[in-house]
Amino acid sequence: MKIVALAGGIGGARFLRGLRAAVPEAEITVIGNTGDDISLFGLRVCPDLDTVMYTLGGGIDEEQGWGRAGETFTVKEELGAYGAGPGWFGLGDRDFATHIVRTQMLAAGYKLSAVTEALCDRWKPGVRLIPMTDDQVETHVVIEDERGRRAIHFQEWWVRLRASVPALSIAAVGAEESKPAPGVLEAIEGADVVLFPPSNPVVSIGTILAVPGIRDAIAAKTVVGVSPIIGGAPVRGMADACLTAIGVETSARAVAELYGLGLLDGWLVDEADADVRVEGIEVRPRPLLMSDPDATAAIARAAVDLAVELKRAEEAR
Repeated sequence: MKIVALAGGIGGARFLRGLRAAVPEAEITVIGNTGDDISLFGLRVCPDLDTVMYTLGGGIDEEQGWGRAGETFTVKEELGAYGAGPGWFGLGDRDFATHIVRTQMLAAGYKLSAVTEALCDRWKPGVRLIPMTDDQVETHVVIEDERGRRAIHFQEWWVRLRASVPALSIAAVGAEESKPAPGVLEAIEGADVVLFPPSNPVVSIGTILAVPGIRDAIAAKTVVGVSPIIGGAPVRGMADACLTAIGVETSARAVAELYGLGLLDGWLVDEADADVRVEGIEVRPRPLLMSDPDATAAIARAAVDLAVELKRAEEAR
């Protein structure tokens, strides 16, 4: 079986680890969000790609879900002593090494997809990880505070401000001019099913779908998503702040409608949302808390099973 999954950060990475355990025989291609990417201290940082790579490669800090296990912050402390910022983005010493290698390779002319493949040679994530695009796309957020109305990088809004200042709008800058990275459309075309993990529907999955050609390619496949919203609240993170910014209710039903009929065929919701109905989309309730590896694998297995069921039903028609 060939599976394509779209993924953002922590929730997506943990789901992918469960997916790998649930269907070990499957060929899994992960299309990673790069809208969160940012340049810091002269280095190109790709938070979502690295979170997937570290999580599946066994190097993640399990407690916080991002960054390296056993991390130290000597470089960060020394930068702070020089007054070099920003101090709100905590890059660890081990993590710095990844960004240094990535930046050196990019400066040498390698594309991000080739750099990601090279980095994965070390981590052996057990999936093929491809960035959504080799072009620069950055998610920016328009806010209004004491300094007036202005656009800031998503990371500043998310990490420094903790989304405490309402977002007036969110935009994937550069997405309209970007094109899918090599291998992205081919992987989707060859996939038996496509999965949307419980990643942020606006700034993770939504940003990937904003790259021209990706949404149309996925629309031709059988697609099953896992709701990141349980009982009207995000499982983790601040997806509700992102949904509010685009005028969408924080609910399992509203997120399914955001993806839309014609893209989404099946939708897994938590038992707390068992009454959810979305016209034209097969909605199935089941426990969705990724509380441990077995529970996560069971969620991933349920998503695959629903996708296979829907694909067979479509082929029989």
